[in-house]
Amino acid sequence: MFVHSVYFWLKHPENQEDRDALKAGLNSLKGVQEITTVYIGGPAETRRPVIDHTYDLSLILVFADKAAHDTYQVHPVHQEFVAECSHLWERVQIYDVAA
Repeated sequence: MFVHSVYFWLKHPENQEDRDALKAGLNSLKGVQEITTVYIGGPAETRRPVIDHTYDLSLILVFADKAAHDTYQVHPVHQEFVAECSHLWERVQIYDVAA
């Protein structure tokens, strides 16, 4: 199993249209066949010193293996998402986990 965790900080977090546009873009990724599980959401209401809750939206993707992840990275749907939505975020942080 390969887990791809992506965290987004919006350029304009107060702008609901931008938030909705990014969320729609993230939802478009569900069409990539190599993805086995998709989670999209924002920070949970857990407040402890070790938890970073400064991001605006997150995307958690589960793949069968790294090869499936690598295919996703060059998939046209993913490339279109980046082209259409990258102007919305000021920062993106990714954590990949091999499980």
